[in-house]
Amino acid sequence: MGCDGCTHGVNKLPGGCRSNGICSTDSGYKLTVFNWLSDMKIPTDQETFDVVEVRFKNSRKGFYRNVNNLKLNIGEAIAVEASPGHDIGVISLVGELVRVQMKKKNTKESDPTLLKVYRKATQRDLDIWKAARDREWETMMNSRKIAIRLGLKMKLSDIEYQGDNSKAIFYYTADERVDFRMLIKELASNFAVRIEMKQIGLRQEAARLGGIGSCGRELCCSTWLTDFRSVTTTAARYQQLSLNPQKLAGQCGKLKCCLNFELDSYLDALKQFPSTDSMIRTDKGRAFFQKMDIFRGIVWYSYQDEPMNWIPIPAISAKEIIEINKKGEKVESLEIYKEEVALSKKVEFVRVVGQDDLDRFDKKEPVKRKRPSKKRKRNLDSKGPSLQNAKSKNAQGDNKENISSDNKGVANGKPKLIKKNFDGPKSNRPLEEERKNPNKNRFKNKRRFNKKPRDTKGDNGANKEK
Repeated sequence: MGCDGCTHGVNKLPGGCRSNGICSTDSGYKLTVFNWLSDMKIPTDQETFDVVEVRFKNSRKGFYRNVNNLKLNIGEAIAVEASPGHDIGVISLVGELVRVQMKKKNTKESDPTLLKVYRKATQRDLDIWKAARDREWETMMNSRKIAIRLGLKMKLSDIEYQGDNSKAIFYYTADERVDFRMLIKELASNFAVRIEMKQIGLRQEAARLGGIGSCGRELCCSTWLTDFRSVTTTAARYQQLSLNPQKLAGQCGKLKCCLNFELDSYLDALKQFPSTDSMIRTDKGRAFFQKMDIFRGIVWYSYQDEPMNWIPIPAISAKEIIEINKKGEKVESLEIYKEEVALSKKVEFVRVVGQDDLDRFDKKEPVKRKRPSKKRKRNLDSKGPSLQNAKSKNAQGDNKENISSDNKGVANGKPKLIKKNFDGPKSNRPLEEERKNPNKNRFKNKRRFNKKPRDTKGDNGANKEK
């Protein structure tokens, strides 16, 4: 709905082409029509079509006759006839395609009621038009408050000021008939313009306002759809859709118009399937219809005695079996026609691009491994002899305790079995090896050498007291 140059600038104005709301390419509006005859030249003996298509706010369009033979191009702002005064619009289509659009909308070329094109819009006309458009939002908010105060069951959806700021059209939706005579009086006194009320349907309201559908694209009614056909729930049943009103309803609150787009294709495909109330007679018993798959052309049947055992068979084979049953014959079983149905695989996450990490473009530094510093080696060499002396002194103190305890046992006349501690001399062996080879098993005995040495003075003092 927008050209490549349309970018938002200051105050939400188009910043690319600096047109300030008037797109010269006619690609930023609703219900646009591509002029595929723009590059073709008209024959010399044929005059250009004197009717142009002019668009106004949102999806309102009209045909106007160029009585003054002005040279008009798509995207130009012109002043056209209105009642009363004049209106400002933008040319959306010129040439032979206007003739096609008039036939599509059942408008005759020689219609005397066609309004005229006055002139190209001047700068003064554009300033008045812009000032009128700036009043629309504030007018709609105030008019809604007035309608609520009067207790009217209606919804004002859109307001459009005329180009000369002398008239305002109020578009509203209502379920019942509304008496808005008091509303018109208050609106005319507050805004000092001529008031015109137009009731529209919910689909027309969605087409005027626009929006994004559940499919992620712009609404069809605001881009290309002009005729609103009735949509029923039977269209959803034919397409095997769940009758969930939240999923089947569009932004207008009605059933989605796109339910009718593929309905004819589904109706043609269903002609190859048997009816849902059909029954098949076999030697194993009667089988009843369960469900169908239109895309793969498969139907499921189950026997009367085995309702949970669904047997998939092709739709063409099912119709053939029904024709055989009509002749008074039976088939052996449905397993003969059984078709293997491939189970749908669970779709897992797949990297389409190959690298989806957010930091894949960042420069990552290589991880450096820490090497043991020279200070650790020095600590190991310095702590080795002190630990060895501490261990030897502790071993001597333990041996003295064992000897004294042995003498006590013999003196009392009651010999005791006392286990002597021989860990002292054994514990000195690894210290001697580490002293000779300090680099051997350095990391293995890391925790051992990080411990604080015992206070040998305290131990000796305690042993002397004992």
